[in-house]
Amino acid sequence: MAIRPAEQLIHKAAWLYYAHGLRQDEVASQLNISRASVAMYLRKARETGIVNISTSTQLFTDDVMARKVEDGFGLDAVWIAPENAYLADPSTDIAVLAASVFLELVKKGDRIGVAWGRTVYTIADIMSFADLQDVTVVQLCGNLGAPYSYRPDQCTMEIARRLNAKGLNFYAPLVLSTEELAKSLRAEPVIRDQLAGIADCDLALYSVGAVDADSHLVKCGALSPAEMEALRSQGAAGVIAGQIIDARGEVLDCSYNRRVISAALASLRAIEKRLMVVQEDTKFEPLLAAIAGGLCTHLVIGAHMADRLLQYAEAATKKAS
Repeated sequence: MAIRPAEQLIHKAAWLYYAHGLRQDEVASQLNISRASVAMYLRKARETGIVNISTSTQLFTDDVMARKVEDGFGLDAVWIAPENAYLADPSTDIAVLAASVFLELVKKGDRIGVAWGRTVYTIADIMSFADLQDVTVVQLCGNLGAPYSYRPDQCTMEIARRLNAKGLNFYAPLVLSTEELAKSLRAEPVIRDQLAGIADCDLALYSVGAVDADSHLVKCGALSPAEMEALRSQGAAGVIAGQIIDARGEVLDCSYNRRVISAALASLRAIEKRLMVVQEDTKFEPLLAAIAGGLCTHLVIGAHMADRLLQYAEAATKKAS
Protein backbone atom coordinates (compact mmCIF):
# COMPACT_ATOMS: atom_id res chain seq x y z
CA MET A 1 0.00 0.00 0.00
CA ALA A 2 1.07 3.62 -0.49
CA ILE A 3 2.16 5.87 2.34
CA ARG A 4 -0.79 7.59 4.00
CA PRO A 5 -0.74 11.38 3.68
CA ALA A 6 -0.87 11.78 7.46
CA GLU A 7 2.47 9.92 7.74
CA GLN A 8 4.19 12.18 5.20
CA LEU A 9 5.98 14.39 7.74
CA ILE A 10 7.36 11.40 9.66
CA HIS A 11 8.88 9.96 6.50
CA LYS A 12 10.17 13.32 5.28
CA ALA A 13 11.76 14.11 8.65
CA ALA A 14 13.47 10.72 8.65
CA TRP A 15 14.62 11.18 5.06
CA LEU A 16 16.14 14.61 5.69
CA TYR A 17 17.76 13.59 8.96
CA TYR A 18 19.14 10.16 8.06
CA ALA A 19 19.63 10.34 4.28
CA HIS A 20 20.61 14.01 3.92
CA GLY A 21 22.35 14.35 7.27
CA LEU A 22 20.51 17.53 8.29
CA ARG A 23 20.49 18.55 11.96
CA GLN A 24 17.17 18.46 13.77
CA ASP A 25 16.89 22.26 13.73
CA GLU A 26 17.56 22.24 9.97
CA VAL A 27 14.88 19.60 9.45
CA ALA A 28 12.48 21.71 11.54
CA SER A 29 13.24 24.79 9.44
CA GLN A 30 12.79 22.99 6.13
CA LEU A 31 9.50 21.37 7.14
CA ASN A 32 8.25 24.49 8.98
CA ILE A 33 7.65 22.59 12.22
CA SER A 34 9.13 22.78 15.71
CA ARG A 35 12.31 20.98 16.73
CA ALA A 36 10.30 19.10 19.34
CA SER A 37 8.05 17.80 16.55
CA VAL A 38 11.11 16.64 14.60
CA ALA A 39 12.37 14.71 17.62
CA MET A 40 8.95 13.10 18.04
CA TYR A 41 8.76 12.15 14.36
CA LEU A 42 12.24 10.64 14.41
CA ARG A 43 11.33 8.62 17.48
CA LYS A 44 8.22 7.32 15.72
CA ALA A 45 10.32 6.48 12.67
CA ARG A 46 12.68 4.40 14.84
CA GLU A 47 9.86 2.73 16.72
CA THR A 48 8.12 1.65 13.53
CA GLY A 49 11.39 0.60 11.88
CA ILE A 50 11.09 2.76 8.79
CA VAL A 51 14.64 4.06 9.16
CA ASN A 52 15.99 0.52 9.01
CA ILE A 53 16.16 0.38 5.22
CA SER A 54 17.42 -3.18 5.09
CA THR A 55 14.30 -4.46 6.80
CA SER A 56 11.78 -1.86 5.66
CA THR A 57 8.56 -2.72 3.90
CA GLN A 58 7.42 -1.78 0.41
CA LEU A 59 5.73 1.19 2.06
CA PHE A 60 9.05 2.85 2.82
CA THR A 61 10.62 1.64 -0.43
CA ASP A 62 7.99 3.64 -2.31
CA ASP A 63 8.51 6.56 0.02
CA VAL A 64 12.28 6.59 -0.54
CA MET A 65 11.51 6.85 -4.23
CA ALA A 66 9.14 9.72 -3.49
CA ARG A 67 11.82 11.58 -1.55
CA LYS A 68 14.26 11.10 -4.46
CA VAL A 69 11.72 12.51 -6.90
CA GLU A 70 11.25 15.50 -4.59
CA ASP A 71 15.00 16.05 -4.49
CA GLY A 72 15.47 15.52 -8.23
CA PHE A 73 12.77 17.97 -9.30
CA GLY A 74 12.60 20.42 -6.40
CA LEU A 75 9.04 19.48 -5.39
CA ASP A 76 7.55 20.07 -1.96
CA ALA A 77 5.91 16.66 -1.64
CA VAL A 78 5.45 13.53 -3.73
CA TRP A 79 3.18 10.56 -3.12
CA ILE A 80 3.54 7.32 -5.06
CA ALA A 81 0.83 4.73 -5.55
CA PRO A 82 2.41 1.26 -5.81
CA GLU A 83 1.87 -0.97 -8.81
CA ASN A 84 -0.86 -3.50 -8.01
CA ALA A 85 -0.95 -6.28 -10.57
CA TYR A 86 -4.33 -7.49 -9.33
CA LEU A 87 -6.06 -4.31 -10.44
CA ALA A 88 -7.53 -4.15 -13.93
CA ASP A 89 -6.97 -0.39 -13.88
CA PRO A 90 -3.92 0.56 -11.75
CA SER A 91 -4.81 4.25 -12.12
CA THR A 92 -7.63 3.68 -9.64
CA ASP A 93 -5.10 3.46 -6.82
CA ILE A 94 -3.60 6.78 -7.91
CA ALA A 95 -7.00 8.47 -7.77
CA VAL A 96 -7.77 6.99 -4.34
CA LEU A 97 -4.42 8.16 -2.99
CA ALA A 98 -4.86 11.59 -4.60
CA ALA A 99 -8.28 12.05 -3.00
CA SER A 100 -6.78 11.31 0.42
CA VAL A 101 -3.84 13.65 -0.21
CA PHE A 102 -6.17 16.41 -1.37
CA LEU A 103 -8.29 16.18 1.80
CA GLU A 104 -5.11 16.34 3.90
CA LEU A 105 -4.01 19.52 2.12
CA VAL A 106 -7.35 21.36 2.38
CA LYS A 107 -7.69 23.60 5.43
CA LYS A 108 -10.64 25.51 6.82
CA GLY A 109 -11.09 28.82 5.05
CA ASP A 110 -9.12 27.75 1.98
CA ARG A 111 -9.85 28.88 -1.54
CA ILE A 112 -9.30 25.99 -3.97
CA GLY A 113 -8.82 26.19 -7.73
CA VAL A 114 -9.99 23.16 -9.71
CA ALA A 115 -9.41 22.29 -13.36
CA TRP A 116 -11.12 19.51 -15.30
CA GLY A 117 -10.75 16.17 -17.04
CA ARG A 118 -11.16 12.48 -16.26
CA THR A 119 -8.49 12.45 -13.56
CA VAL A 120 -9.95 15.37 -11.61
CA TYR A 121 -13.51 14.06 -11.90
CA THR A 122 -12.44 10.56 -10.78
CA ILE A 123 -10.79 12.08 -7.71
CA ALA A 124 -13.97 14.02 -6.95
CA ASP A 125 -16.10 10.91 -7.41
CA ILE A 126 -13.89 8.81 -5.09
CA MET A 127 -13.37 11.49 -2.45
CA SER A 128 -14.88 11.08 1.00
CA PHE A 129 -17.33 13.71 2.22
CA ALA A 130 -15.90 16.35 4.55
CA ASP A 131 -17.63 19.23 6.32
CA LEU A 132 -15.08 22.04 6.07
CA GLN A 133 -15.88 25.60 7.08
CA ASP A 134 -15.56 28.63 4.81
CA VAL A 135 -14.00 26.72 1.91
CA THR A 136 -14.56 28.01 -1.62
CA VAL A 137 -13.94 25.94 -4.76
CA VAL A 138 -13.37 27.96 -7.93
CA GLN A 139 -13.25 26.90 -11.55
CA LEU A 140 -9.88 27.59 -13.19
CA CYS A 141 -11.06 27.87 -16.78
CA GLY A 142 -14.10 28.36 -18.98
CA ASN A 143 -16.61 25.65 -19.64
CA LEU A 144 -17.29 23.12 -22.41
CA GLY A 145 -20.40 22.06 -24.27
CA ALA A 146 -23.09 20.13 -22.41
CA PRO A 147 -22.56 16.68 -24.02
CA TYR A 148 -18.93 16.45 -22.90
CA SER A 149 -18.09 14.47 -19.77
CA TYR A 150 -15.76 15.69 -17.01
CA ARG A 151 -16.58 19.34 -17.73
CA PRO A 152 -14.92 22.07 -15.62
CA ASP A 153 -18.20 23.04 -13.97
CA GLN A 154 -18.95 19.40 -13.11
CA CYS A 155 -15.53 18.90 -11.51
CA THR A 156 -15.78 22.15 -9.54
CA MET A 157 -19.26 21.59 -8.19
CA GLU A 158 -18.72 17.91 -7.32
CA ILE A 159 -15.63 18.74 -5.26
CA ALA A 160 -17.52 21.62 -3.61
CA ARG A 161 -20.34 19.19 -2.79
CA ARG A 162 -17.93 16.69 -1.25
CA LEU A 163 -16.39 19.41 0.93
CA ASN A 164 -19.72 21.06 1.79
CA ALA A 165 -18.11 24.16 0.31
CA LYS A 166 -19.16 27.07 -1.85
CA GLY A 167 -18.63 26.51 -5.57
CA LEU A 168 -17.88 29.27 -8.07
CA ASN A 169 -18.27 28.45 -11.75
CA PHE A 170 -17.02 30.31 -14.80
CA TYR A 171 -19.95 31.50 -16.90
CA ALA A 172 -17.91 31.63 -20.08
CA PRO A 173 -16.81 29.10 -22.71
CA LEU A 174 -13.33 27.60 -22.58
CA VAL A 175 -12.61 28.50 -26.21
CA LEU A 176 -14.03 31.39 -28.21
CA SER A 177 -14.39 31.54 -31.99
CA THR A 178 -12.08 34.53 -32.44
CA GLU A 179 -9.18 36.13 -30.59
CA GLU A 180 -10.98 39.47 -30.51
CA LEU A 181 -14.05 37.98 -28.88
CA ALA A 182 -11.92 36.22 -26.24
CA LYS A 183 -10.05 39.44 -25.49
CA SER A 184 -13.32 41.35 -25.06
CA LEU A 185 -14.81 38.67 -22.82
CA ARG A 186 -11.71 38.58 -20.60
CA ALA A 187 -12.14 42.35 -20.15
CA GLU A 188 -15.70 41.99 -18.86
CA PRO A 189 -15.66 42.92 -15.13
CA VAL A 190 -17.15 39.64 -13.89
CA ILE A 191 -14.74 37.48 -15.89
CA ARG A 192 -11.79 39.80 -15.28
CA ASP A 193 -12.31 39.75 -11.50
CA GLN A 194 -12.74 35.99 -11.40
CA LEU A 195 -9.54 35.44 -13.39
CA ALA A 196 -7.66 37.92 -11.18
CA GLY A 197 -8.85 36.17 -8.01
CA ILE A 198 -7.35 32.81 -8.96
CA ALA A 199 -3.93 33.91 -7.71
CA ASP A 200 -5.47 34.20 -4.23
CA CYS A 201 -6.19 30.47 -4.07
CA ASP A 202 -4.41 28.43 -1.39
CA LEU A 203 -4.54 25.14 -3.27
CA ALA A 204 -4.97 24.04 -6.89
CA LEU A 205 -5.99 20.58 -8.09
CA TYR A 206 -5.36 19.56 -11.67
CA SER A 207 -3.73 17.10 -14.01
CA VAL A 208 -1.78 17.73 -17.20
CA GLY A 209 -3.18 16.78 -20.58
CA ALA A 210 -1.52 15.16 -23.55
CA VAL A 211 -1.18 16.78 -26.98
CA ASP A 212 -2.37 13.98 -29.24
CA ALA A 213 -5.56 12.58 -30.73
CA ASP A 214 -6.65 11.34 -27.27
CA SER A 215 -6.41 14.81 -25.74
CA HIS A 216 -9.55 16.13 -24.06
CA LEU A 217 -9.24 19.22 -26.27
CA VAL A 218 -9.66 16.98 -29.31
CA LYS A 219 -12.41 14.84 -27.80
CA CYS A 220 -14.46 17.87 -26.79
CA GLY A 221 -14.11 19.40 -30.24
CA ALA A 222 -12.00 22.42 -29.25
CA LEU A 223 -9.30 21.26 -31.68
CA SER A 224 -9.25 18.79 -34.55
CA PRO A 225 -6.63 16.01 -34.61
CA ALA A 226 -4.89 17.82 -37.47
CA GLU A 227 -4.83 21.11 -35.55
CA MET A 228 -3.43 19.38 -32.49
CA GLU A 229 -0.74 17.71 -34.57
CA ALA A 230 0.18 21.07 -36.08
CA LEU A 231 0.50 22.59 -32.60
CA ARG A 232 2.64 19.66 -31.52
CA SER A 233 5.00 20.36 -34.43
CA GLN A 234 5.18 23.97 -33.17
CA GLY A 235 6.33 22.81 -29.75
CA ALA A 236 3.14 21.93 -27.85
CA ALA A 237 4.02 19.63 -24.95
CA GLY A 238 1.01 19.54 -22.63
CA VAL A 239 -2.31 21.04 -21.56
CA ILE A 240 -2.92 22.86 -18.26
CA ALA A 241 -6.42 24.10 -17.42
CA GLY A 242 -7.28 24.12 -21.11
CA GLN A 243 -4.11 25.98 -22.17
CA ILE A 244 -1.38 24.48 -24.30
CA ILE A 245 2.13 24.71 -22.86
CA ASP A 246 5.54 24.11 -24.41
CA ALA A 247 8.37 21.96 -23.00
CA ARG A 248 9.44 24.81 -20.71
CA GLY A 249 5.98 24.97 -19.17
CA GLU A 250 5.17 28.31 -20.80
CA VAL A 251 2.05 29.19 -22.78
CA LEU A 252 2.57 28.28 -26.43
CA ASP A 253 2.29 31.31 -28.72
CA CYS A 254 -0.65 30.25 -30.88
CA SER A 255 -4.11 31.42 -31.89
CA TYR A 256 -5.78 28.69 -29.85
CA ASN A 257 -4.32 29.97 -26.57
CA ARG A 258 -5.33 33.52 -27.43
CA ARG A 259 -8.94 32.29 -27.77
CA VAL A 260 -8.99 30.53 -24.38
CA ILE A 261 -10.63 31.78 -21.19
CA SER A 262 -8.46 30.38 -18.42
CA ALA A 263 -6.28 31.35 -15.48
CA ALA A 264 -2.96 32.90 -16.47
CA LEU A 265 -0.03 30.61 -15.72
CA ALA A 266 1.40 33.36 -13.50
CA SER A 267 -1.78 33.15 -11.40
CA LEU A 268 -1.42 29.36 -11.12
CA ARG A 269 2.22 29.72 -10.05
CA ALA A 270 1.15 32.18 -7.35
CA ILE A 271 -0.93 29.46 -5.66
CA GLU A 272 1.09 28.07 -2.75
CA LYS A 273 0.12 24.41 -3.13
CA ARG A 274 -0.26 23.15 -6.69
CA LEU A 275 -1.34 19.51 -6.53
CA MET A 276 -0.88 17.66 -9.80
CA VAL A 277 -2.19 14.13 -10.26
CA VAL A 278 -1.08 12.03 -13.24
CA GLN A 279 -2.63 8.62 -13.82
CA GLU A 280 -1.42 7.72 -17.32
CA ASP A 281 2.17 6.76 -18.16
CA THR A 282 1.63 8.34 -21.59
CA LYS A 283 1.78 11.77 -19.92
CA PHE A 284 5.49 11.63 -19.10
CA GLU A 285 6.49 14.49 -21.44
CA PRO A 286 3.51 16.69 -20.43
CA LEU A 287 4.40 16.12 -16.77
CA LEU A 288 8.02 17.14 -17.39
CA ALA A 289 6.77 20.31 -19.06
CA ALA A 290 4.47 21.14 -16.14
CA ILE A 291 7.28 20.61 -13.62
CA ALA A 292 9.69 22.68 -15.71
CA GLY A 293 7.17 25.53 -15.73
CA GLY A 294 6.77 25.56 -11.96
CA LEU A 295 3.15 24.44 -12.23
CA CYS A 296 3.50 21.61 -9.71
CA THR A 297 4.60 21.67 -6.06
CA HIS A 298 2.80 18.53 -4.88
CA LEU A 299 2.59 15.41 -7.05
CA VAL A 300 0.70 12.12 -6.97
CA ILE A 301 1.84 9.48 -9.48
CA GLY A 302 2.27 5.74 -9.92
CA ALA A 303 5.47 3.80 -9.24
CA HIS A 304 6.29 3.33 -12.92
CA MET A 305 6.05 7.06 -13.62
CA ALA A 306 8.20 7.76 -10.57
CA ASP A 307 10.86 5.39 -11.89
CA ARG A 308 10.82 7.14 -15.28
CA LEU A 309 11.23 10.52 -13.59
CA LEU A 310 14.18 9.30 -11.58
CA GLN A 311 15.86 7.85 -14.67
CA TYR A 312 15.34 11.17 -16.44
CA ALA A 313 16.78 13.15 -13.50
CA GLU A 314 19.81 10.85 -13.25
CA ALA A 315 20.47 11.14 -16.98
CA ALA A 316 20.19 14.93 -16.81
CA THR A 317 22.64 15.02 -13.88
CA LYS A 318 25.17 12.88 -15.73
CA LYS A 319 24.84 15.02 -18.86
CA ALA A 320 25.42 18.20 -16.83
CA SER A 321 28.52 16.76 -15.13
